[in-house]
Parts: sequence; C-alpha cells; structure tokens
Amino acid sequence: MEVNRKARFGIGQVVKHRFFPFRGVIFDVDPTFDNTEEWWESIPEEIRPRKDQPYYHLLAENEETEYIAYVSEQNLLEDDSGDPVRHPQVTEMFDELDEGSYRMRSVLN
Repeated sequence: MEVNRKARFGIGQVVKHRFFPFRGVIFDVDPTFDNTEEWWESIPEEIRPRKDQPYYHLLAENEETEYIAYVSEQNLLEDDSGDPVRHPQVTEMFDELDEGSYRMRSVLN
C-alpha cells in the first residue's frame, strides 16, 4: 500500500501544535520521519505519531521561550491568530507575515 506523502502545510506557514501550547513557522519539511530512533522513542507511546507522514521543522515558541521543534503532520493545525512568530531567526529566513504565512527571503549572490 502506497502512502500519500504530500505535505499539508508549506514553508513559511504559521502552525500550532494540536496538543501542546506552542506555535511556530515552518522552515523545512521531511516527507517522512527523519530523526533519531531515540528521539522517537522518547515520545510516550500513547501519543507517539506515525513515521510514515510529513514531519515539519519549526521556528517555535511558547509563552516562555523560543526553540526549534520537529513535529509530525498529524499533530499540527493551522494557526489563524494572525500574530507574528517572535523567534529571533524568523527575520533571518523570512520577510514579513502576510495572511498567516511568511515568504522566504531572496538569496542574493
């Protein structure tokens, strides 16, 4: 059985976690799980996501701090707050927030 690995979310889109209180902007996507087995097994089994789905790298934030997160597609929702993400690396990678998404900065040679 072939699994559809088309990503539901895109680079620059602002998303939030389905269960935990954090949100962020997507800066990279893996078509399937591409982290360590140790990382995956550290997630409690009852909420451990499947590996055969897109995983997203986020410039993430919660009420206390900013960090990099790696999240399965099944655990993300679109963030429709319209609020910018305060992670300090956002301005290095993206232009201003526009209608819930950031646009990647152009790379000049």
